[in-house]
Amino acid sequence: MKRMILVDGNSLMYRAYYGMAAMGSLTQNSKGLYTNAIYAFVRMMNNLISRDYDAILVAFDAGKKTIRHEMMTEYKAGRPPMPDEFRMQIAYIKQYLDIMRIKQYEQPLYEADDIIGTMAKKAVENGYHVDIYSSDKDLLQLINENTT
Repeated sequence: MKRMILVDGNSLMYRAYYGMAAMGSLTQNSKGLYTNAIYAFVRMMNNLISRDYDAILVAFDAGKKTIRHEMMTEYKAGRPPMPDEFRMQIAYIKQYLDIMRIKQYEQPLYEADDIIGTMAKKAVENGYHVDIYSSDKDLLQLINENTT
């Protein structure tokens, strides 16, 4: 059976940044660029791409406003703003994916988990076993014999 890996890019980036920050490691290069999220994200992705797979996609949230914000005005209202030390690393993380020729996708008004849900369903319909990497609990509803 063919295998597809679907990665929630936002989830993995946050985990990379805050995981390193929690250990007291907000590293910078000689030019002042924070690198802790880049470093941890690359390590996690390198671990994933060392596995056996036929297709891989990293999905990202496209922006601040989504369909969920239109339906619920208080959606994610209590969430703190993204730290600048994290924000400055995102472009480099996406550049790494480009260099590694790992497909990435984002769609205005949709979150990464929406994209992953759609892709997972279509992939299973096309004969793939799908492995999803995310800390988003909404994606647990996709788990079945063909989706982990």
